[in-house]
Amino acid sequence: MWAGQPAPLGATYDGSGTNFSLFSSVADGVELCLIDHIERAADGTVTAIAEERIALREVDGHCWHAYLPGVRPGQRYGYRVHGPWEPAKGQWCNPSKLLLDPYAKAVDGAVDWDEACFAYDFESPDQPNTTDSAPHVPLGLVGDPFFDWGNDRPPHHAMHETIIYEAHVRGLTITHPDVPPELRGTYSGVAHPAIVDHLTGLGITAIELMPVHQFLHDHHLIQRGLRNYWGYNSIGYLAPHNGYALSAGTQISEFKAMVKTLHQAGIEVIMDVVYNHTAEGNHLGPILSMRGIDNQAYYRTMDDEPRLYLDFTGTGNSLNMRNPHVLQLIMDSLRYWVTEMHVDGFRFDLASTLARELFAVDRLSAFFDLVQQDPVVSAVKLIAEPWDVGEGGYQVGNFPALWSEWNGRYRDTIRDFWRGEPAALAEFGSRFTGSSDLYQADTRRPTASINFVTAHDGFTLTDLVSYNDKHNDANGEGNRDGESHNRSWNCGVEGPTDDPDVTALRNRQRRNMMATLLLSQGVPMILGGDELGRTQGGNNNAYCQDNEVSWYDWEQVDHDFTEWCRTLTTLRRAHPVFRRRRWFQGHPIRGTEEVLWLRPDGAAMNDDDWDNGYAKSVGVLLNGEAIATPDTHGGRVVDESFLILFNASEIDLPWQLPATLWPRPWVIELDTADTAEPGAVLTADAVVPVPERSLVVLRSASSGNQA
Repeated sequence: MWAGQPAPLGATYDGSGTNFSLFSSVADGVELCLIDHIERAADGTVTAIAEERIALREVDGHCWHAYLPGVRPGQRYGYRVHGPWEPAKGQWCNPSKLLLDPYAKAVDGAVDWDEACFAYDFESPDQPNTTDSAPHVPLGLVGDPFFDWGNDRPPHHAMHETIIYEAHVRGLTITHPDVPPELRGTYSGVAHPAIVDHLTGLGITAIELMPVHQFLHDHHLIQRGLRNYWGYNSIGYLAPHNGYALSAGTQISEFKAMVKTLHQAGIEVIMDVVYNHTAEGNHLGPILSMRGIDNQAYYRTMDDEPRLYLDFTGTGNSLNMRNPHVLQLIMDSLRYWVTEMHVDGFRFDLASTLARELFAVDRLSAFFDLVQQDPVVSAVKLIAEPWDVGEGGYQVGNFPALWSEWNGRYRDTIRDFWRGEPAALAEFGSRFTGSSDLYQADTRRPTASINFVTAHDGFTLTDLVSYNDKHNDANGEGNRDGESHNRSWNCGVEGPTDDPDVTALRNRQRRNMMATLLLSQGVPMILGGDELGRTQGGNNNAYCQDNEVSWYDWEQVDHDFTEWCRTLTTLRRAHPVFRRRRWFQGHPIRGTEEVLWLRPDGAAMNDDDWDNGYAKSVGVLLNGEAIATPDTHGGRVVDESFLILFNASEIDLPWQLPATLWPRPWVIELDTADTAEPGAVLTADAVVPVPERSLVVLRSASSGNQA
């Protein structure tokens, strides 16, 4: 053993040996534990474990370190930290607990939730639990940094060219008949041609993977026979989740191979990351990693009762963003995934928590300052979920200039408009044109708005038009979990129905919302499986349903709707007028040269029309000739112009085309009621029938060149 180096933290293999380094500002001593042999019973229970303990003597800047020649990738390891056990003061050091390295690049095993994992002896709650936890906890693995990336290049799609597909590694692939059984539910399954072809055929430019950091299945879920399917329960910020790998120890290479394959297909990889809390939970949770290493450095504790944790996430704890070593962990993690794993961006779960330095959300907190100045992290796509569960946590529109945000107001408005809620018209106009009221003032562009109608958290698109109420009984929480106000509408019948009229209306509503999403300004995000017609049976919080409730059903695909989605993404990709980089000049809903809002009688909308609480129909003319932009050769690209007629009312409308405002003929591009004839030419003064709860898209027959 040599002294090694304090940096980098974690286990770093250099081809000859491995440098180990662990931060703890409270430790009196640290033992590196190499696990060389594990015996398991038939049920997987560990019956014997061979452990070599090595005391780390070198300490620099609170980093305990050593270099071990000959230690190679695949070596299992953990730490035992000697130090103060004073929970009342927020200190939980207990060398009986084998601890996972926060910087582990791969993890072997999972928690089997023996009582040994927990902090206290259940029979003597004031005393530490001194039972050795080693047979019951996940272990770090020394990772292999070497991989043949070949000529891998990130696609680098501009944000305004991006179409995001939110997906789950396991759910996306687990039932696909063309994916070999051994690959289903894995990173390799996502890289299979059947999945890649589906994504490229759908026009997807970026797949946003739900959490793939190493996560744990919660104790309370295991007790109920469930699992943490979504994965928002991280325990390792540099480790790909081992449950999505084909075999133990291959998760790093499999993840890299997946990214390489997706890049070859022109698809970026965005990771959904959970830096706001960890799987150690509240004061009654297990000691698995950071709690036993340096609790008050890593977690926010109550000032007047440090035994307890501040919880802005509803999961038991919040990371301590005031501590420089926590900030370092997060930034090191982000850089690692970009530089070593080649990912293209991040979606930050409950991102408002990252901004809490004291109590209130501070958009200029240290974390955002670090991201701003970091040459690696600042160069990739950064997307915030701009809320948490704490006071003042709803921060839509308040993130810094580099960031895009999940636009919750867009979701709510589009749902309200299409279910016929009154007084939704003006809000609809603002959301459709990129939400300039939220993002323009601080110089951000329309791409700051990640537009979505559905996401993993809530109803699928099929369920949104099929259920008024959530049906979460399978979660085992008495249907109390999940959002109760979903802005959904079942079209007259709760759940499945054979009524052809209800079915037709639901199909039309799905088409309406998908068309609105993909033709709006901003960046569209499609919930994976919506294009297939996926249902969760009305469950709007399927976080614990690792089964047919959540999995994509590739045997029951709504092919007509899938083709509809392809048509829309093709239309969006072909026409810059639907994906502008800049704002419309002037007020986006009061009429400009570039965008004009119309009444069903063909006249321009005025302020009184927007304030009409009962109006549920509006048209928008997107003038492609007025948005000419420089092309790569120094010329000007002029797009075609489009007129979209929205009718969210309960009656059919005869729509007068605006001949005085646009004296040119129109061509029918598509309609959601499937009653018009695509390609039919209409005179400038024609009257277009727009059925109830439907939209029609018209293309100008004699405007500029198609881009």
